[in-house]
Amino acid sequence: MVASVDSVGTRRPPVPRPGPIPWVAMYHSVGDCSDDPYNITVAPERLDRQLAWLRRRGLRGVSVAELLAARGEGRRLVGLTFDDGYADFVTDALPLLRRWNCGATLFVLPGRLGGDNAWDPLGPRKPLLTADGIRHAAAEGVEIGSHGLTHIDLTKADDLTLKTEVAESRAQLMELTGARVDGFCYPYGTIDARAVAAVREAGYAYACAIDPGPLAGPHALPRVYVGQSDTALRLHLKYRLHRLRRRPVEGL
Repeated sequence: MVASVDSVGTRRPPVPRPGPIPWVAMYHSVGDCSDDPYNITVAPERLDRQLAWLRRRGLRGVSVAELLAARGEGRRLVGLTFDDGYADFVTDALPLLRRWNCGATLFVLPGRLGGDNAWDPLGPRKPLLTADGIRHAAAEGVEIGSHGLTHIDLTKADDLTLKTEVAESRAQLMELTGARVDGFCYPYGTIDARAVAAVREAGYAYACAIDPGPLAGPHALPRVYVGQSDTALRLHLKYRLHRLRRRPVEGL
């Protein structure tokens, strides 16, 4: 950052420059991939190899909150996010995260505690975490964020539903965990300016999307999909392309 000097020689504070958009990986379920029409599942063995790849490159997976707090000093950090709050996060993903000394952010649906992925018309019913499961993940150091109450497309919601999905889900999660909830994740990755504004007004410090385009910023962070087919070579390419394609934005 470069400080400027006005006409009488008084130094003005430096103007912050846009920061690089951090690399955030998007996962969902960790388990059996044999019936997976939406490609949302990664086998535990594959996740294990993907986390090993990170560590071989001198990278470490962390929560989005930790990644953003590190800012320019976090060049060797990548964000790990898990959407929907599947029960297999605790049984299959969490032990591997501990093994590789990685953190993560888990985006859950407080309106569907102990339910299943009813929003997916195809594929198997995948159980979601109960309140106890979410508290267990939080006690293990996992950042808990909101994925809305019930997993609806916020761009199609009326004003009352939008506010309820965004603000009420945060309130319920803070009561459930006894901790602040700073992160939000847009269901389906769909966003518009109205949804982003609702998330900001609800008090979230950041929000994750998928490919937010011109809306990219602290409340519309792009993420990189990671799936079962992502070998070490594919991860390397995705990591490199993200660094090359994503432009710096204000507020990061």
